[in-house]
Amino acid sequence: MNTTTARFAAIALFTGVAATSAQALTLPTNALVANSVQAFTPDNLAALDLVNMVIEARGTAYVAKAGTPGESNGTVTPVAFGFPITRVVIGSKLKVASGTASGAALFFNRYDPDADKRTGLTLANFTIDYNRGQVLADTTILGGKTQVQMPIYDYTAASPLALKYKFPLRIVLNEVLNDLRLTPELKAALINGVELPEFAIPALDIPFGSLTQDIGVKLRVPAVNARPYVAK
Repeated sequence: MNTTTARFAAIALFTGVAATSAQALTLPTNALVANSVQAFTPDNLAALDLVNMVIEARGTAYVAKAGTPGESNGTVTPVAFGFPITRVVIGSKLKVASGTASGAALFFNRYDPDADKRTGLTLANFTIDYNRGQVLADTTILGGKTQVQMPIYDYTAASPLALKYKFPLRIVLNEVLNDLRLTPELKAALINGVELPEFAIPALDIPFGSLTQDIGVKLRVPAVNARPYVAK
């Protein structure tokens, strides 16, 4: 399939939603330039550095904006990570039901120099569930079992996801979710999984950054591997 044909096929895939709006439709987007970007706040980065913890990209996740050494321990966590969006599910009346970044993962990695011990937690295969108003992810404490699609964030929609057509033949999906709040499930996983000291627990209540989603009819070459990430 040449570029022009593939581009029109992608357009047809999006516009075909209108004809099937009475039932859910799954749109594979791993061959399109479709990304979700999570940006952390300065408070998040300072809190991570205070407990000597860093967040690292795994799988198809990538660094969207580099970080700088923290003031407490000098650790470096990127300011923002990107996740290729591999699937969008659209329900009735063109309402987006969910979006998934299968294959992308973040690894929370903490070293405790006093105990000479390293702990970790992996979040992978992220899904934004618009019906529940939550972000879900496969969650694995280092050396433990995976909790499949555990709720990790509640969010506020600063700019709701919308399907827009722009002349000529340009279709885009865009949204911003801010005020991400850790769910009780993720708080417990972090407290237990990375063995957070008691003084750091209040930091789990502060907003955990924002998520920005952009999907357009532009081909990604090569297409992203949508195979789910499996934590090691």
